[in-house]
Amino acid sequence: MPDFNKVLAPGDIDGGMVNTVIEISEGSRLKIEWDRERASFMLDRVEPRIFAKPCNYGFIPGTLDQDGDELDTLVICPEPLPTGVWLEAKIIGVMKFEDDGEVDDKIVCVPADNRDDDNAIQSLSDVGRLVEQFEHHFSHYKDLKKPGSTKVLGWGDVAEAQQIIHECIERYKTQ
Repeated sequence: MPDFNKVLAPGDIDGGMVNTVIEISEGSRLKIEWDRERASFMLDRVEPRIFAKPCNYGFIPGTLDQDGDELDTLVICPEPLPTGVWLEAKIIGVMKFEDDGEVDDKIVCVPADNRDDDNAIQSLSDVGRLVEQFEHHFSHYKDLKKPGSTKVLGWGDVAEAQQIIHECIERYKTQ
């Protein structure tokens, strides 16, 4: 299996696009993670049914967030996407997030070419209550194991998301 961090660029960040690789399909309770040391996906754990992912969950290759992992993405799509698929996605914002005291932000995006809804989603304001669902899920998905260990700190627009992505690209380059 290829190392996505070496063969797939982060994308045209300034143009509002990222490349993202899917780790977990929407609706799945399998916590699958990219292991860059082994260049493969691994099943980390099985979550309780109540904590199935509310959207597709992935990462931007060639980035490192402050927690030492690739920068995460939340991909809003009309269908679940399988693990290992990559896509070009339009950035619509960022969920500011903390996990066990570490910054673990999530870039929110949609497929760049979605002809199903005429690309109606342009910003976080277009997703309605999905923002609340994301907040609830990520604030509580570790409650059975370690209550209070995760916090949604707020939301940012496309410009803030782009700034975070650029910082994570630089961190990756200097690791």
